[in-house]
Amino acid sequence: MAFLPAVVLTAGIAILSLMESPYVPQALSAKDKLIHGAMYMLLAISWMAPVCRRLPSRIMPYIGVWTGVVLYGALMEILQRFCTLTRSGEMADFYADAIGALLGLALVALLSFVNSRSTLNIKH
Repeated sequence: MAFLPAVVLTAGIAILSLMESPYVPQALSAKDKLIHGAMYMLLAISWMAPVCRRLPSRIMPYIGVWTGVVLYGALMEILQRFCTLTRSGEMADFYADAIGALLGLALVALLSFVNSRSTLNIKH
């Protein structure tokens, strides 16, 4: 059950990424990148948070989650490019996905660190 939000978000991103959509004007391009970054930030957080509760001070889960989320973002861009008529896979979207995932994991790590420091202060 801990990973249910991550699974739902993963499926939701796939649906939104592969839906046929009307032409998006170039002026909205910057907002599109912010949306990509935010979605993948939430995706990374949703996959990492349950893991972090079990393995708070390990680096490998962070690397694994980031790698998985980035590969997922790459897959979505490839599928958009080759399997949709009105969507296009873009490297800029991929970079926004990767940066968003990295920011999400950095936030989880920061919150985990702050939480562990406050727990240590209580124990002393």
